Amino acid sequence: MINKLTYIESTGVNPYKNLAMEEYLFSHCGEDEAILYLWQNQHTIVIGRNQNAWKECQISRIEEDGAVIARRLSGGGAVFHDLGNLNFTFLVSKENYDLKKQLDVILKAVQKLGIHAEASGRNDILVDGKKFSGNAFHEHRGRRYHHGTLMVNVKLDELNKYLNVSKKKLESKGIASVRSRVTNLLEYNPELTIDALKKALRETFEEVYGYESKEIKETDLDQKEVDTLYDKYSSWEWIYGREFEFQYEVSERFDWGQIDMQFQVDSGMVVDVAVYSDSLKPDVIGQIPEQLKDQKYNNQLMADQIGRLHSEDEQEEKMFRDIEGWIRKVEL
Repeated sequence: MINKLTYIESTGVNPYKNLAMEEYLFSHCGEDEAILYLWQNQHTIVIGRNQNAWKECQISRIEEDGAVIARRLSGGGAVFHDLGNLNFTFLVSKENYDLKKQLDVILKAVQKLGIHAEASGRNDILVDGKKFSGNAFHEHRGRRYHHGTLMVNVKLDELNKYLNVSKKKLESKGIASVRSRVTNLLEYNPELTIDALKKALRETFEEVYGYESKEIKETDLDQKEVDTLYDKYSSWEWIYGREFEFQYEVSERFDWGQIDMQFQVDSGMVVDVAVYSDSLKPDVIGQIPEQLKDQKYNNQLMADQIGRLHSEDEQEEKMFRDIEGWIRKVEL
């Protein structure tokens, strides 16, 4: 049961430092503690843990404009951050994780500011049917976090400028462009500021959980540990991954997200495989490569290998079965 609320704001706009602080807070979150962490990134494209940076982003344009790419721990798709956006992270133990409660903090904060919003599905928050907040999730060693964006005054044109959105994704959503799906909160409250939103979020955090929060500062964190995590998030290996020359590629979109598989094959055997996805369940995707390495490049045999993967989580089990069924019939 939660009996301690902690509130912290990042004072910087460097995505690698902010993600490092997020992982630090995640690792140090107490068993009966809930942490609300608010942060902003300047001119940044943030991709999900299993995504292919080269496919998701316009790399050359990003570099030309002085923007940066960052990779987060959670799954999901690529998003654009600027200083018109505020990010939030709720960090709790697994037993105290309550998505409805966490979403209530957001919805009530926005309502305080005169805007009626609603949660849609598992990872979007909408106003007038348009998305202003996309959410993603991470779980590890008995802890969970839920984080997301809050678009106050984001430069919407930049969304299309830096991100590649697959035709399959657009077709599945029944939408013509990225921009048509999103909105800024400023359109519904022209007086809204980031500081006012931060204040409302802290107030509703305390109201929903029923305790006063204690604010901590960046200087209260172990800077050596944060610096080590900074080195991880800013590294080429973490952001772009290993270089991978592949001969065969297959892709499909399911109701839980897109999946792309790239294969290196020698003498009919799978020598190596890379799997990318915008799924909100990155651990599922992470289990697939090892199942397929050193197997024959054959539909039925590879599907049989994926058939060995199971989960007690209903959504994860469905993903395994979807992938297994697709591999059985896909044209290799």
